Amino acid sequence: MTDMNSADGQKQTLRLLQVLEPSGGGSGRHFIDLCAGLGRSGHEVTAVFSPLRAEARFIDELYGLGLKRVVPLAMRRAVGPWDLAGFHRLRQVIRREGPFDLVHGHSSKAGALTRLNRPFTKTPVIYTPHAFRTMDPTLGQRGRLLFGTVEQGLGRFASDRIICVSGDEYDHALSLGISPEKLRIVVNGVACPPMDNRAALRAALGLRADDILFGFVGRLVPQKAPERLIEAFSPVSQAMPQAHLMMIGRGELEPKLRAMIAEKGLSHRVFLRNDIAGHDAIQAFDALVAPSRYEAMSYVMLEAAAAGLPLILTRVGGASTVLDHDVNGCLVPNTDDPAPLSRAMLRLGDPLIRAALTAGALARRHGYQLDSMVRQTLAVYSEVLPSYTAPREADNRIDPDVHDITRRIAAG
Repeated sequence: MTDMNSADGQKQTLRLLQVLEPSGGGSGRHFIDLCAGLGRSGHEVTAVFSPLRAEARFIDELYGLGLKRVVPLAMRRAVGPWDLAGFHRLRQVIRREGPFDLVHGHSSKAGALTRLNRPFTKTPVIYTPHAFRTMDPTLGQRGRLLFGTVEQGLGRFASDRIICVSGDEYDHALSLGISPEKLRIVVNGVACPPMDNRAALRAALGLRADDILFGFVGRLVPQKAPERLIEAFSPVSQAMPQAHLMMIGRGELEPKLRAMIAEKGLSHRVFLRNDIAGHDAIQAFDALVAPSRYEAMSYVMLEAAAAGLPLILTRVGGASTVLDHDVNGCLVPNTDDPAPLSRAMLRLGDPLIRAALTAGALARRHGYQLDSMVRQTLAVYSEVLPSYTAPREADNRIDPDVHDITRRIAAG
């Protein structure tokens, strides 16, 4: 390895191993963005991913980053005897592709396998859970005890640092008995979604200029609770003729959701799509709605915030990071009762309220920068690598000039 050295001789180029099991959703987006950012910063990155649940878009994007090496390694989400094979295969990768200065595991499975390998590799290990399994409110008491005990043990004995992506996740980690000395908070950063194709996207959907498009982006799984949104939108569609809903995603609940849409007579008002990337579709939305049952720090929340959209979110992890209630959106209770979510959506039918919330959102849109996330992650690395000095964090400036846009909304 060729090192770049600072004036005092400290090593500035790192050989990094990044490991991920799930490729979809926010954890996949984070993995791509972090690997790309570390590569741009001059570090040598080897990425290990599991092809078992990998989306084609994720694979293409990962291989297109120009990293030092990309290694597919089968890891199953469920816990079972196959994990022993995954453990040994990862150990072989570390030996064959290394030595590495640091190993960073993402998500519970990759986090466990990387940390269990730590005693054999003698390499510092960082872990990013992307939502502890124990944050799932549907997890039974026995499962909560099992996963909590595992996280506590691995956190105490096999983790050099654990990166939480929100204050809520940090507090949850403390509740599991993980030492605050091991915990750090690095909020996910995002590239601002494209904003140059709004008119064309809305025209393709048959929307008029005064129509209001609520948007959902996420996996169609119980965690994201997309069925809550359809239940809540049904009365909204009757009270607001100009309201439409676009839902983007794939998952096990898709057949159920399509049946719900048909049964409620919403086929002409709800667009359920999986042929367009959420990152691209956000520009067509007038507000993002995320009715999740639990999160650590949702990427779509951040992307919508970076696009300056009002947000309607359930009170879950990370929501308070991007949303001030009645300033740039609405926080609603985390409940299956659709009434609070319906009321929040109906509020945005008032042009003055929508203009005020949009102004609040636009004023905050520069606060979630991708480069900041990469620099803060490198700062965590530097804590366990005495020979490395992380780049200093730059100040983020917020542009308050949003009056023209909000005046147009208020004018209807």
